[in-house]
Amino acid sequence: REMAKSFLADKDICIVAYGETKIERRGGRSAYEIAAEVAEQLYKKTKLGPSDVDGVTFCVPLSECSNPFWSGYATEYLGISARWLQTSDIGGASAIGNVARAAMAIKSGLCETVMIMGADAPSTQWRAYYGSYRNEFWDPVGVQGPPGAFGLLMNRYEHQYGLDFTGLGALAVAQRNGAIKNKNAYEKLRQKITVDDYINSRQVSSPLRLLDSVMWCDGGNGLMMMKTSRAKKLGLTDRVYPISYDEISNFDCANQTADITKTGHSITGPSALKQAKLKPKDVDMFHPYDDFLFAVMLKTEQCGFAKEGQGSQFLRDTDLGPKGDLPLNTGGGQISCGQPGLAGGGVNLVEAVRQLMGDGGRRQVPNARNALVTGIGVIPYGRNWGSANAMVLVN
Repeated sequence: REMAKSFLADKDICIVAYGETKIERRGGRSAYEIAAEVAEQLYKKTKLGPSDVDGVTFCVPLSECSNPFWSGYATEYLGISARWLQTSDIGGASAIGNVARAAMAIKSGLCETVMIMGADAPSTQWRAYYGSYRNEFWDPVGVQGPPGAFGLLMNRYEHQYGLDFTGLGALAVAQRNGAIKNKNAYEKLRQKITVDDYINSRQVSSPLRLLDSVMWCDGGNGLMMMKTSRAKKLGLTDRVYPISYDEISNFDCANQTADITKTGHSITGPSALKQAKLKPKDVDMFHPYDDFLFAVMLKTEQCGFAKEGQGSQFLRDTDLGPKGDLPLNTGGGQISCGQPGLAGGGVNLVEAVRQLMGDGGRRQVPNARNALVTGIGVIPYGRNWGSANAMVLVN
């Protein structure tokens, strides 16, 4: 199924501000406190206050998973009387998923001004219980969560196509260079690395290495959204427009012998680009969800930048820096900034918005006009990730 026309194509909905905390490891703060810091930044940039916000979206924080009233309590903590609330549980796909959901809510008249909030503190307090197949099939045999699953995915891909690990190393270096220039990145990760450092990092789940992987951290990020007409009336001149979106969950799930190297991004990536009337060569920046470097590599193939089976060679031979051929996760992504739990998808999203508003500083992409952003949610048993979405933003 393809959308005949993007419901975002008219650019009547816009993002007017972004906020982001510094990412910390065991920072000691709750998701509530982190959310308050993000909200403060958004208010300062827009000159709005809690009484002006009537819609709020959240991810499900790992540090608040056991709280069935998280969105209500969190908005009360922020002093917001919301007419519309949305808590999305599609993991790292929730950030751009919530932008799409907020746009629909604004268009339908449910609310006027929406705060897109991501806040989590899993390295301070872990309250998640996954259940499902993990208890039955993963835990008894020692598959240690996503790193174990991605080790299996990488093994299968290597068997089918081969893997040039220097390409993954080049990606690790490019993202780390972005984090060095990003004051919000986790401080211990703001150190230079080389391709050799990547190759020689210890294996966690063969052939997955330590430097392939994210680190759980605490942090938050957010956006403010409204109708373009309202933004103009309020004099908000920094505007970024989501112009296309696509999402799929449980890709190919009825196939009991699925090719686990194929993901939902083979559907959503090309669809989002087609809706935006763009081809891969037209994309100014790529901000893919990056829990593991291998996930980024697969998306370069399935979103159309690289040929099937040649993702690692593409990464090896492409300049991924801000002034390069395909600027990619210019702020370091989650792998080099730290992953603030299930608010992690906002790291990639906020960096894309920052760049399109011209606030990239030393890592600014010259003449950036558009960005492709993706999200990933959950790793199922015996196949690839469970939720895959993609969004094109323009300025």
